[in-house]
Amino acid sequence: MIRYILRRLLLLPLVVLGVTFLLFLLTQRLSPEMRASLYIKDPRQMGAMEEVIRKYGLRDHVFKQYGRWLGQTIKGDLGYSHSANMPVAQAIKEYLPATIQLACATILLVLFFGIWLGTLSAVKKDKWQDIAVRLFSVGGFSLPIFVLGLLLLMVFYGKLGWFAPGGYSVMTDITIHGASFHHYTGFLLIDALLNGNMRVFLDVLRHLFLPAVTLCIGSFALMVRVMRSSMLEELNKDYVRTARAKGLPETAVIYRHGGKNAVIPVITLASIQFIRLLGGTVIVETIFDYPGIGRFGVTAAQQLDIAGIMGFSLMVAVLFVLGNLLCDILYTAVDPRIKLSE
Repeated sequence: MIRYILRRLLLLPLVVLGVTFLLFLLTQRLSPEMRASLYIKDPRQMGAMEEVIRKYGLRDHVFKQYGRWLGQTIKGDLGYSHSANMPVAQAIKEYLPATIQLACATILLVLFFGIWLGTLSAVKKDKWQDIAVRLFSVGGFSLPIFVLGLLLLMVFYGKLGWFAPGGYSVMTDITIHGASFHHYTGFLLIDALLNGNMRVFLDVLRHLFLPAVTLCIGSFALMVRVMRSSMLEELNKDYVRTARAKGLPETAVIYRHGGKNAVIPVITLASIQFIRLLGGTVIVETIFDYPGIGRFGVTAAQQLDIAGIMGFSLMVAVLFVLGNLLCDILYTAVDPRIKLSE
């Protein structure tokens, strides 16, 4: 296992290099004038466009341009985002924590309902509980996520007024930008607790609820199906029948023996879904006006913000590469029987 991890770690820079080169090649379809917007921070520089093109060699050979861009990227200089009115690196630092909060809340809900309902469906196979769970999961998976989000927003905000869109209320905005509120981590839920401000904590949690539920309903169906299939397979194995023959309680047989092994593919699937969520839940963040990295990517695309689009795409690509590596490592860690030596 250690040799496998070391080999993957050695290959990781090559994979990231290949991904960044492919992203950079896409920008070569744009004119040098459009690519110059990566480096323009002040609209008054638009009159000196040719000077910017010469300064950054935007008409040089593609490999020379790539080497220059890669060097700047490694240093953390991803250009200036006109849509966010700040450097791209700063925009990612500002918007990504909100998406991480949303991803964590979503994956916890997905794991809870996916494992619970998947186990229930397997144990009650072909009974009304199994049929109800499968209908609910398939229905949630089939319903387009933007339709589900709009329905939840219409009911819980438009009709009931319980959960407002956005990341937080106006009062919370005033509080967190005040001198007395300290930003320790950048994650508002954690910072609110560290500041001892439960009002801010509950307000952020209230605004987080509907986006998380929308993503959960749209994502947990696959988790339920995987957990159900895995549990059915484990319950039919000899060691489970032996445990029942010994007279162990059914709950111990299901959760301590069958569930422990059945949850392995679920953990792997959850890690993949979590990385996907970190990449920015574009549709949901747009519907609920949630201030995450996905909304930043949409705004950059709408305003043809080349630097913002490149920074967002690069961040998502690197997250997926790292996520796949962590997924493989996690798979071997939760199941030592698996030997990934090839």
